[in-house]
Amino acid sequence: MSTAEPASARSLGLAGCEACGLVVRLPAADGMDHCPRCGERLHSRRPASIERSWALAITALVLYIPANLLPVMTTNTPLGAVSDTIMQGVVELWSPTSWPLAIVVFVASVTIPLGKLIALAYLLLTVQRGSVQSNGQRVRLYRLLKFIGRWSMLDVFVDTFVVALIQLRPLMWVEPGAGVIFFAGVVVVTMLAVNSFDPRLIWDLPHQERHGHD
Repeated sequence: MSTAEPASARSLGLAGCEACGLVVRLPAADGMDHCPRCGERLHSRRPASIERSWALAITALVLYIPANLLPVMTTNTPLGAVSDTIMQGVVELWSPTSWPLAIVVFVASVTIPLGKLIALAYLLLTVQRGSVQSNGQRVRLYRLLKFIGRWSMLDVFVDTFVVALIQLRPLMWVEPGAGVIFFAGVVVVTMLAVNSFDPRLIWDLPHQERHGHD
């Protein structure tokens, strides 16, 4: 028994406006590829979605290195200044009373940023290879990446809060390090990479993926 390929909006020459949701046949009746209701540009797939996502993901990976090697915070006292990287902070927090906080910092600052990049690379590679397996799981993974992105600035917020709170000059004060700037860059660029990825590509059949992303 043959199974017919399910029709998609793209195969029918239709596109949904990402701003107002209006479904329009491409090209639009007025000859323009813009939504007749809100003026948003219409395209069946986000232009250069894969290329942009790869470029941003690689940029985030490059930023991830100094984010973990450079100090994120410097504590100044009359006895001198002590700078800590993310991992040094985790090690110092690892004690019988603070080990849960150490785990939270390690997961939020080291594991999740790297895990997001690995997951995005997996989505990009499977789309480029034309995989038709586990589409539902890959869409859920994409949604998870979008959800986590909203909370990835937690470490930056904590760093900012501590710096603002501990300003007891000349006894003790805290200054942000260069690492926190790179860490914020990792978070922002990764969010841009995830937003550049078009999840509709997951459902495209291999022969459709060879077409341009208009």
